[in-house]
Amino acid sequence: MVGGMRPIYKFTESHVQQLHVLYQKEWWTKGRSLEETSRCIAGSQVCVGLVDVKDNLVAFTRVVTDFTFKALIFDVIVSDVERGSGLGDRVIRLIKDHELLRNVRHFELYCLPELYGFYKRYGFSEDLGEIRLMRCVNT
Repeated sequence: MVGGMRPIYKFTESHVQQLHVLYQKEWWTKGRSLEETSRCIAGSQVCVGLVDVKDNLVAFTRVVTDFTFKALIFDVIVSDVERGSGLGDRVIRLIKDHELLRNVRHFELYCLPELYGFYKRYGFSEDLGEIRLMRCVNT
């Protein structure tokens, strides 16, 4: 356990509830229901959390992947009281070093321009040539 935080890969009901609380504080996850949060974890192949000595979830991320070519990282989130303490770095390292993801060719994620510098430290680039994100809302 580094810095009083330990990684978890299995999430109790309490951890899911704590993640839901973290989600309500972020613009991109605010409004998700507890049920959606539970389904989100269940539908992701790899989830990584960091908990403090009291087993409180303070950082989280999840991955959807084929374990070979692509691993899409979602919801990199650190509790507002722990930001700036290196936990974001730690969850990204835990994902990139995860045993199940070692053979993945490309890690991908969405982020705002102000976070490019953070992710560039791990080899991410916004230069994808002609590739563009496309979206279709399921109604």
